[in-house]
Amino acid sequence: MKGKGTSDTVSVVDGDGNQCCWWWWLVHKGTTTTFLIVGLFALLVRAAVSLHPYSGFANPPKFGDYEAQRHWMEITINLPIQEWYRNSTSNDLSYWGLDYPPLTAYQSFIHGLFLRFVHPESVSLFTSRGHESYLGKLLMRWTVLSSDLLILFPAVLYFVIVRYGQPSRSRKSDIGWHIAMLLLNPCLILIDHGHFQYNCISLGFTIGAVAGVLSGKDLVACVLYCLALNHKQMSAYFAPAFFSHLLGKCLRRKHPLLEVSKLGFYVLGTFAAVWWPYLYSKDSILEVLSRLAPFERGIFEDYVANFWCASSIIFKWKRLFRSESLRILSLTATVITCLPSMIQQIKSPSNRGFLYGLLNCSFAFYLFSFQVHEKSILLPLLPASLLAMEEPFIFKWFMQFAMLSMFPLICRDGLVVPYFALLALFILIFDAPGQQRVKEGNYLYNYLGATTVRLVLFCYFILHIVYLTMNPPEKYPFLFEAIIMNVCFSQFVLVTLGCNIKQWVLNKPTKLEVDKKFI
Repeated sequence: MKGKGTSDTVSVVDGDGNQCCWWWWLVHKGTTTTFLIVGLFALLVRAAVSLHPYSGFANPPKFGDYEAQRHWMEITINLPIQEWYRNSTSNDLSYWGLDYPPLTAYQSFIHGLFLRFVHPESVSLFTSRGHESYLGKLLMRWTVLSSDLLILFPAVLYFVIVRYGQPSRSRKSDIGWHIAMLLLNPCLILIDHGHFQYNCISLGFTIGAVAGVLSGKDLVACVLYCLALNHKQMSAYFAPAFFSHLLGKCLRRKHPLLEVSKLGFYVLGTFAAVWWPYLYSKDSILEVLSRLAPFERGIFEDYVANFWCASSIIFKWKRLFRSESLRILSLTATVITCLPSMIQQIKSPSNRGFLYGLLNCSFAFYLFSFQVHEKSILLPLLPASLLAMEEPFIFKWFMQFAMLSMFPLICRDGLVVPYFALLALFILIFDAPGQQRVKEGNYLYNYLGATTVRLVLFCYFILHIVYLTMNPPEKYPFLFEAIIMNVCFSQFVLVTLGCNIKQWVLNKPTKLEVDKKFI
């Protein structure tokens, strides 16, 4: 943003010094108008991606995640609620049995009612397995779009309003840019509207919870985060950050025990409300819990860019240790890597430190926890997106390698065209001229050096070309996946090490009031 003329005339200037009148007009209409226009464009992008194939398309007998979501709708609208997680002749858990918390089941039930009303054949019990009609696909895609509209989009607006308040004219363009970065997250769009999932719901609740914390509405934040956790158990990646930050704030108040008790009451109340249909017996609760911890799948799935998979090239973890031992190892490693971030927030809670804590703790889970898959990168990517204004280089670098880490999965789904289109759109918007993003986040760029950055990016694009055009040696059929995984893992380690250091060197607030400033 550059001022031209008098102080009350502000315009965005491109790299050639020309005024971008359309962008000036948009951002100066206000945050809500900017959000609506960017949101409409984001919806059109999602609709375009949804025209492409989905996970498991025309690939019997079990198809993929699309069929899993459809099957959950079939089960929830045709069976009593007590049987949703129970293996029976009507509910074969080996065929995409429900393995997410009850809020996902309720969401499937609501969407299933919609499908049954419009196209009952798509969710009829037994006979709808593998259903792939055009109308069925259209309706399924609309359920994801509606979830975005009802949960993710309002949560992003809530965060932006809380984060920026009443911005000065010089910051309005930056706010529009940040809205675009949040709503046009290429990884999320590819997974939800291409591959087919509903991550927008749990991530939307999490964004709302983060906004609640930043605005001082801790009780609202607890409820929203509990809803996220009860939609997808992977939201536990953020639990250490929420716990340590809220505990740190409570310990600095007049009656810390009372404050902790209030938070605990809201947490227990939210869990009780969500789990109410299953609280009638211990066995019923255990039936659901047993489905939420799929330890039998192993410590990682496919080729995921975390420690266990990357190091498995040398250490064959699955052969060296039993599953029980690996669980203990992964839990220990995850806790140890979360501790520095947690300790910092308990000692000196701050809004900005909380966002770093979310990034660092979720990265610790992604890199070291048990049973991680490629799509889990969406979790640490969320706080990185929230910190995009403060850490622009880190955000861009992370996003690019998060995309690469999912590339083999995207290729299997037949989503190569939307992958490159979204990557190009992201880079185009990220590098839009006239922004005033904080430059202090370029420490990673300074550490690597310009030459190293260019070399890594060159390898980044070469890996895409090689994966698409060459066949691996017969002896090593997954050679390219292994290379991509290790390249991404190395960059993720750099990001999380740097962000842990950044969190610890933040200025320590002496009063909670200072927390309202993003220091």
